Amino acid sequence: MAEVFQTERSDLSDSYVDGLLARPGMWVIAATVAGEVVGGLTAHTLAMTTYEGSEMFLYDIAVLGDFHRRGVGRSLVDTLLAGARATGIETVFVPAEDDDVHALDFYRALGGVPAAVTMFDFDTAAGGHRTNGTGDARS
Repeated sequence: MAEVFQTERSDLSDSYVDGLLARPGMWVIAATVAGEVVGGLTAHTLAMTTYEGSEMFLYDIAVLGDFHRRGVGRSLVDTLLAGARATGIETVFVPAEDDDVHALDFYRALGGVPAAVTMFDFDTAAGGHRTNGTGDARS
């Protein structure tokens, strides 16, 4: 994920990764070609409070650039949707930034229906307030 999104990453300990993968609601799916990982996704099952069941949050999906437009991303999402369906999960949702045209087009092509939602994030290290780097709260 870090390579595709060109973000910093830290090495994760084996015990951390083992614990993550042992979580019942954690989904990790990898796409491989000739034994090499070329893409993957992570998702989380969320227990609902409005009914006895769960929904799935597709958190991250990434495919190496050389493998774009080859069906790898579609295969990853199709595998996730099939797994969700097999476990009785009827709703899978994924956030996409409004200016990420590639992601928006990709999810639409897979049959996703956009929903008007604004997401907020909170930086708990800053007392729950995100800043713009100058100490001023972002608006």
